[in-house]
Amino acid sequence: MVNGDGAHEHSEDAESKQDRNGDVDGGEESNEQEVIVIQDTGFTVKIQAPGTEPFDLQVSPQEMVQEIHQVLMDREDTCHRTCFSLQLDGNVLDNFAELKSIEGLQEGSLLKVVEEPYTVREARIHVRHIRDLLKSLDPSDAYNGVDCNSLSFLSIFTDGDLGDSGKRKKRGNELEQIDCTPPEHILPSSKERPLVPLQPQNKDWKPMQCLKVLTMSGWNPPPGNRKMHGDLMYLYIVTVEERHVSVTASTRGFYLNQSTTYTFNPKPANPSFLSHSLVELLSQISPTFKKNFTALQKKRVQRHPFERIATPFQVYSWTAPQVDHAMDCVRAEDAYTSRLGYEEHIPGQTRDWNEELQTTRELPRKNLPERLLRERAIFKVHSDFAAAATRGAMAVIDGNVMAINPGEETRMQMFIWNNIFFSLGFDVRDHYRELGGDAAAHAAPTNDLNGVRAYGAVDVEGLYTLGTVVVDYRGYRVTAQSIIPGILEREQEQSVIYGSIDFGKTVVSHSKYLELLDKTSRPLKIQRHNVLNEKNDTVELCSSVECKGIIGNDGRHYILDLLRTFPPDLNFLPVDGEELPPESKRQGFPRQHRHRLACLRQELIEAFVEHRYLLFMKMAALQLMQQKANKDSNKTDTLSITDTSETPTESNADADQTQTTATDSSNATDSTSQTDNSTSAASQTAADGDENSVNPVTNGPLAPAATQNGECKNPLEGKELEENIPGLAQAKELAETLVAEDGSGIDPKSREVVLNACKAVGSISNTSFDIRFNPDIFSPGVRFPDDSVDDVQKQKQLLKDAAGFLVSCQIPSLVKDCLDHSALPMDGATLTEALHQRGINIRYLGTVLEFVDKTPAKAQLEHVYRIGVSELITRCAKHIFKTYLQGVELSALSAAVSHFLNCFLSSFPDAVAHLPADELVSRRKSRKRRNRVPGGGDNTAWASLTPSELWKNIASEAQSYYHCTIQCESVDQVVEKYGLQKTTLLREISVKTGIQILIKEYNFDSRHKPAFTEEDILNIFPVVKHVNPKASDAFHFFQSGQAKVQQGFLKEGCELINEALNLFNNVYGAMHVEICACLRLLARLNYIMGDHPEALSNQQKAVLMSERVLGIEHPNTIQEYMHLALYCFANGQLSTALKLLYRARYLMLLVCGEDHPEMALLDSNIGLVLHGVMEYDLSLRFLENALTINTKYHGSRSLKVALSHHLVARVYESKAEFRSALQHEKEGYTIYKNQMGEAHEKTKESSEYLKYLTQQAVALQRTMNEIYKNGSNASIMPLKFTAPSMASVLEQLNIINGIIFIPLSQKDLENLKAEVQRRQQLQELGKSEEPTEDTPLELEDKIPID
Repeated sequence: MVNGDGAHEHSEDAESKQDRNGDVDGGEESNEQEVIVIQDTGFTVKIQAPGTEPFDLQVSPQEMVQEIHQVLMDREDTCHRTCFSLQLDGNVLDNFAELKSIEGLQEGSLLKVVEEPYTVREARIHVRHIRDLLKSLDPSDAYNGVDCNSLSFLSIFTDGDLGDSGKRKKRGNELEQIDCTPPEHILPSSKERPLVPLQPQNKDWKPMQCLKVLTMSGWNPPPGNRKMHGDLMYLYIVTVEERHVSVTASTRGFYLNQSTTYTFNPKPANPSFLSHSLVELLSQISPTFKKNFTALQKKRVQRHPFERIATPFQVYSWTAPQVDHAMDCVRAEDAYTSRLGYEEHIPGQTRDWNEELQTTRELPRKNLPERLLRERAIFKVHSDFAAAATRGAMAVIDGNVMAINPGEETRMQMFIWNNIFFSLGFDVRDHYRELGGDAAAHAAPTNDLNGVRAYGAVDVEGLYTLGTVVVDYRGYRVTAQSIIPGILEREQEQSVIYGSIDFGKTVVSHSKYLELLDKTSRPLKIQRHNVLNEKNDTVELCSSVECKGIIGNDGRHYILDLLRTFPPDLNFLPVDGEELPPESKRQGFPRQHRHRLACLRQELIEAFVEHRYLLFMKMAALQLMQQKANKDSNKTDTLSITDTSETPTESNADADQTQTTATDSSNATDSTSQTDNSTSAASQTAADGDENSVNPVTNGPLAPAATQNGECKNPLEGKELEENIPGLAQAKELAETLVAEDGSGIDPKSREVVLNACKAVGSISNTSFDIRFNPDIFSPGVRFPDDSVDDVQKQKQLLKDAAGFLVSCQIPSLVKDCLDHSALPMDGATLTEALHQRGINIRYLGTVLEFVDKTPAKAQLEHVYRIGVSELITRCAKHIFKTYLQGVELSALSAAVSHFLNCFLSSFPDAVAHLPADELVSRRKSRKRRNRVPGGGDNTAWASLTPSELWKNIASEAQSYYHCTIQCESVDQVVEKYGLQKTTLLREISVKTGIQILIKEYNFDSRHKPAFTEEDILNIFPVVKHVNPKASDAFHFFQSGQAKVQQGFLKEGCELINEALNLFNNVYGAMHVEICACLRLLARLNYIMGDHPEALSNQQKAVLMSERVLGIEHPNTIQEYMHLALYCFANGQLSTALKLLYRARYLMLLVCGEDHPEMALLDSNIGLVLHGVMEYDLSLRFLENALTINTKYHGSRSLKVALSHHLVARVYESKAEFRSALQHEKEGYTIYKNQMGEAHEKTKESSEYLKYLTQQAVALQRTMNEIYKNGSNASIMPLKFTAPSMASVLEQLNIINGIIFIPLSQKDLENLKAEVQRRQQLQELGKSEEPTEDTPLELEDKIPID
């Protein structure tokens, strides 16, 4: 399986590398040619800065001069300069020029850094930059969630031990220097879940103090006479030596003046130390500053760049230590000069967001370089806009922005700040009265955002959407939108030229809009349709009626209010006189929802259409065959389809036959019922319709077709039909050719076939497959003309089928994916993602839980059930918390939040709220000015909440919103009944509501005092939803790279993925979730191809990035830690590998507890590494825990369990406890024999090992007998006790982590490709020879596994 030696011999490796680079494929795809254009070769220039030696700098022709500026401002020796120009032979270079456009700039040119005179702006930038340098190691910005800083703790566990520095430190194999014992709370079956280790203290963060105070002086701004002497501003500084000085920033630089706190004397002091840089000045007057500043910069440049770079979107931490609040001039200045989001580098006060967002969309996109430039601009503007909108929304709720309609009551106010329009999520003017009032007004913004996302992704030229960000903050939902030019000057009635402003009573249309929207109709599956307006005239639309078209003063065509882009979800929309399909009715649908805006998700629409397409192809194929057989009626009997490759699941799949409406030929109806089973991913066999549960038979071998790469994409696509029906394949091809043509030139019989199939699947065209939805069906107030009655009927049927499809296919398929572990949710967020990927809305959470509960294999879904219940409870608590917070005034916020958390989590039965102390409550309250800002409620009703009342409310919310019954009167009851953890609940509620709490150990279970006090609530952050613009080209490269890797072309895959990485960096900058996935896959490929150091370096970046972009305890980060540990072990850094695994285990315990299938993998890893360092007893604790968990989640006959038994046996062997070893290995052997048969190499290996163990046991027994018989003079045979070799441990590590090594000779590669192709063919036949033993990798890491 693993060629142990080949993988470790670097000499061979290096040669094979050279071979590989020799023959790069020339024309793989046309766009690779384009890529070459981008990467022109770099060259080196010399840079000479005042007071330093000239140094070399590698640059590329595409770079701007400005980028060299950035490099110099970051370098240790030049970082204190900000105001300079670069000169080549005495000519100043233009900052925004590309290097290739500069004449005379070539390899080896000398660029001089020349100090320039300051302006007020430059002086401010300089002071700000110095402040940033002083704070560069201080994490307080990350805790406060500002400036896109976020936390990362990897370096604490690696001690800077990775990469180049790691090579020096590697101490041979001196194992005794490693301390392996983990802290008590990390050991298996420990019950405590401490919070403090979540943020280990970094010794670098105790910052070395360089200055006590650096602030703007009270003497600013300079009076006129001093301005004329060049004074720009004054600073007040206190050095560590307690020297108070006043500094003038002038055009020539910084110098000391003679002012004191109370007397103004701008004359230069003597000596004045005039310096161009503030750092040079301070170094002269304060020796401590000089020493500490140098040390600080040394440390700063040693940190990994990924620890310092800003993330594209702000990440907030839900825990923080107590951070001292220090004086900080720049922060203070930012707060008071209200920089209105006007970024330093942009001239003019505010940014015209709409113009920026739309102009970037209009950039050309004909070839790759243009597309990259365009996507980069779009992404940058979006992330800036999201940051500004978030800041504005907080300012609005905190009452710092004046409303544009200040006379109205608070809920109705609207705001404009920094060219962004803000509105609150309340039903103003009864706009949504018919649709559910405030509940609808709360749901509309997220629906609208989904619409903006969908139209943005289709990206039709000439059609514009608004920049949209939805912010939830302090219980209020704020929608931030960019402003259409001219819309504020006009009345809405005049400006809307397409759509309706009153939900369909008055409707208008416009030819240009129809033309633009028509281009989106196919990708978004929206049908063009007619509606009646108030005069009963027919109006044609290509979107929902609410979607309004407005032409701005800039002449652009905008669409807004996209809240019904996707069709309604009938399961949650009871309509009188309409029957839902039986599979929905059986689950208790339709159900009443809070509002009438429940839509299907785009993912569901896509899945449904794909499902229908398969059905369509099969129907056409079967009909063609039956025509061939001259309608031989006996033929249909042989068509009963058997299921060969999939463990049969019983369920009702006879649902989808409801549409065989006008099909005369009886065989069409037959074929529907027969082929339906193979279409849903959860391969369902049609059974008697009253069976209403789905019972996947588990414990059997997992179906190889479904789980080959841990992904499950319609594994069967009707393959099993082919075996039973001769000639079906040709018929299918014929069907495909029929469908490809547009119905002309086909003989009438075949046309009839297509027509029947079209009708049966509900296609809107009679000659080809084309399913689209009419989003206006069932909208109150929308009327359709009489001539489209048939259409409307069809559309209604289609919607019912889609609703049925969600319940009968998507939910079972989700549950099946969880059963075979191709979906592995770990916390609320990953569970939500798993639902959303399959198009299941969160409002179905109760239904999903019910389904899991009724599954016979429920025990193997316990983790999903537990995560689901905790998600459901915290979401209900979030709903209650939202309204609870709206009534709280600012001064009582921390008291209110801590009181809520006490009621939610603390066992203390009578939590009492602390009202703000009397001395703060003004007696003379003016009654007039009450409630003038949104976040300004001042009632104290919140204080009367009690734990029992809160839990009652949670139970009733669960019932009314999720239709799920939760038995809970108190938190302890819930924790007990569902096996939840209070820390997990605390994390989930904090993340969902934006609460930040003090990191310390909370005593939740005390019955004598509440767990939280108001001092424990540090902050409340916004929860932000926005569009994530995508890098499309990069993503295509990434996908084709993945595909290549899957087919076994590792080298080509690696090149494509490297290319993708470059393109991602080009578009997103250095930090992004997708880059993280890219690096992870690269590291895995490096590792498989034997390049361990490279794997280590890429994986280290992936971990840092995951911590920074997703959060330090995100499930993804935990996975990244595990991968990194493996590569560390392979690099011989054992103690680091252990530290990383312990960290991963701690995080996982915090996030989801010990009882989770992924914990088995983690514990097997830990156990193996401990075995390798001869900590046998510890190793056994982890491996036996892994065995228990594997047995529970994979069934006792699973191959994973066999492997677990084998690992445990090996440790017992090392301890010379042969009886236990034999017992475990026998268990493993039995599983292999039953599952794989006697002849399989796994079974043989196991039986060999059993023989060896038996010999060892016999030898040991002989020796013992000898000792008993002859006493001390016995002749004792030396026994072989083997400490495991590192290579053998690594081999086992690779097996459990699902990695195979590939000896990279050309011939082997060819064989591998052939093997992979053979496998695929076998799989298509659905009889793969043996169940593959594999670890379902995450979707990004798809590598063929054996």
